[in-house]
Amino acid sequence: MQKRRAEEILRKLQDNFSIPSWASSNRDPFRTLILTVLSQATTDKNSARAFRNLQRRSSITPETLFKAEITDIESAIKVGGLYRNKARVIKAISRMILEQHEGSLDFIYSLPFEDARKILLALPGVGPKTADILLLFCARKPAIPVDTHVNRVSKRLALVPAKADYEGVRRVLESLYSSEDYLNVHLMFISHGRKFCKARKPLCKICPVNALCPSRRTED
Repeated sequence: MQKRRAEEILRKLQDNFSIPSWASSNRDPFRTLILTVLSQATTDKNSARAFRNLQRRSSITPETLFKAEITDIESAIKVGGLYRNKARVIKAISRMILEQHEGSLDFIYSLPFEDARKILLALPGVGPKTADILLLFCARKPAIPVDTHVNRVSKRLALVPAKADYEGVRRVLESLYSSEDYLNVHLMFISHGRKFCKARKPLCKICPVNALCPSRRTED
């Protein structure tokens, strides 16, 4: 019953949202990792600006960023906020990849999912969401990254327990959907969270899945 409802929710969301063109392109894992670090606690617009500024100063590789002066990295990414901490993380990540992984994240393609995820989680500043983003978008491994939108939408729809933590949300969603739908689930839930199921004022009256949502508001 719950699985059928989950599938119906995804079908309705797919009728209302499209997959961004960038989602189907081949993504470099290190560049994706750096962009994900820059996206923490800021807007997509600011993280993109920070990434472009950094790219103008040097190529985005472990070697160039490890050798770069930390003040140069800070200056480039300042627009994204928390720039001092992010610069330290970028330097530490670059160093570890050079010293322990031969300057490459290509292990995410060849290793089994859990092994690759464990190594990613050992990198400085890399948490479960960042690891899952790299595994899903770069290596096409079976993962559903759980950001704030995915977390909020899945709980309001009662697909997962209200008190579930990151791993709880991820594992329940992955059990409800087939692995070939994980990318769609991640992107559709984010789109829905941004447009309809907003944090403060969800637009329940015009929500495309309100008939399937036990949390929907009925008042004007």
